[in-house]
Amino acid sequence: MLRENISDLIALAAVAEERSFTRAAARLNISQSALSHTIKALETRLGLRLLTRTTRSVAPTIEGEDLLATLTPCFEQIEARLQALNDARDHPTGTVRIVATEYAIESLLWPKLSPALKEHPSVNVEFLMDYGFTDLADAQCDAGVRYGEQVSDGMISMRIGPDERMVCIGAPDYFADAGVPLTPQELSDHQCINLRLSTHGALYAWEFEDSDGNEIRVKVRGQTCFNTINPVLRAAIDGHGLALVPERLAIPALETGTLTTCLEEYSPYFPGFHLFYPSRQRPSSAFQVVLDALREKA
Repeated sequence: MLRENISDLIALAAVAEERSFTRAAARLNISQSALSHTIKALETRLGLRLLTRTTRSVAPTIEGEDLLATLTPCFEQIEARLQALNDARDHPTGTVRIVATEYAIESLLWPKLSPALKEHPSVNVEFLMDYGFTDLADAQCDAGVRYGEQVSDGMISMRIGPDERMVCIGAPDYFADAGVPLTPQELSDHQCINLRLSTHGALYAWEFEDSDGNEIRVKVRGQTCFNTINPVLRAAIDGHGLALVPERLAIPALETGTLTTCLEEYSPYFPGFHLFYPSRQRPSSAFQVVLDALREKA
């Protein structure tokens, strides 16, 4: 269909519905003469008379009725879809799937999204727990969460949390019995609680940094090993050794004295959690609710 025909067909439908050029012109917010010119131009292009005009009324011809029988359902569908989009803006609906670590979900995503979900009951969020660099397309997820803002081409990164750091923690009783390590290298003399990475099955090498900014990586040993971070914290509280955990996760236990830190001078801050999602993805109304709720406020 020629682009210029669309407005003319809308005008035809309005005249046929109103059965009056005067009322149709008012509805379309144009002059009666302009509307009449539009209909004549359409009839000329098609080589058909579409309306029968009398001094009292206007009615479609047989050809006009046939054309309108096709147009009317199409216009109604378009109008309904536009209304649905408008309603979705005012009343967001849909499902958003997010892949993230257990720590990110429990400490950041859920606290931020819980109030938003109560405010928007038609928005659903599904969490997929994973410690690897998940491919969003393969996992059929809308977004993922990871530390730092670096993402692959075709992705958008948005900060959703403050800068963080990993801290070495232990129970006071453990430090009383085993002593306090003064350098990362001394961790080899201590019982440590390991974390096994799901990405490749290897044990997580504890990362530190000296005063000159040089990275220090230490492989630790101990009786216990987990593949999620929360049990690591629990084991440290129970006195099974030292653990390296996100500081924010340990704050409640640190504030009560259940845990204490060591090697803080070797624990630098790094960029916190960022949400990443495809740049080609046009945010749905539900996804926009998630973005607005998670965006880190300055």
